[in-house]
Amino acid sequence: MTNEKKSGDYPKPMSLPVMVFWTGLFGGIFWATIGLVASYINFTEIRPNVILEPWTLGNWKYEWIGTVISIILIGLLSVGVAFIYYAVLKKFTGFWFGLGYGLVLFLLVFFVLNPLFPGIKPFFDLSRDTIITSICLYMVYGIFIGYSINYEFQNNKVQVKESSS
Repeated sequence: MTNEKKSGDYPKPMSLPVMVFWTGLFGGIFWATIGLVASYINFTEIRPNVILEPWTLGNWKYEWIGTVISIILIGLLSVGVAFIYYAVLKKFTGFWFGLGYGLVLFLLVFFVLNPLFPGIKPFFDLSRDTIITSICLYMVYGIFIGYSINYEFQNNKVQVKESSS
């Protein structure tokens, strides 16, 4: 008996939709956690808990359990954001599209959805540190989502082309 593996014995890579799901979930949780750290070191006035403010009652949403639930909820919302990127921008190469996507998300949250979140002051009332930190977080989040999805999409395209040859 030999220990050599045949070409069919290797595990199959994740399908693109599954990879998009995990990218969105991880990206949302990771960057929301970075946002929490930024709020602890006073780079921003905005904590992830603002997502719970319009939907829940009680002070628990400002405690550690509220923070954990907020970060998980942001991760789940990020899955939808990742699928939107996948549906619309997956074919575009380079990080610029992800960066632009992050800026569009920033504008959406801070200008369009701002009235939904009482914990976020109107844009022009925010401190300069909060604005700069938020823009940067949204840009790197967009780059993470965009570049990860684009890389896997392009890689999958090459693998399908090679396997059909």
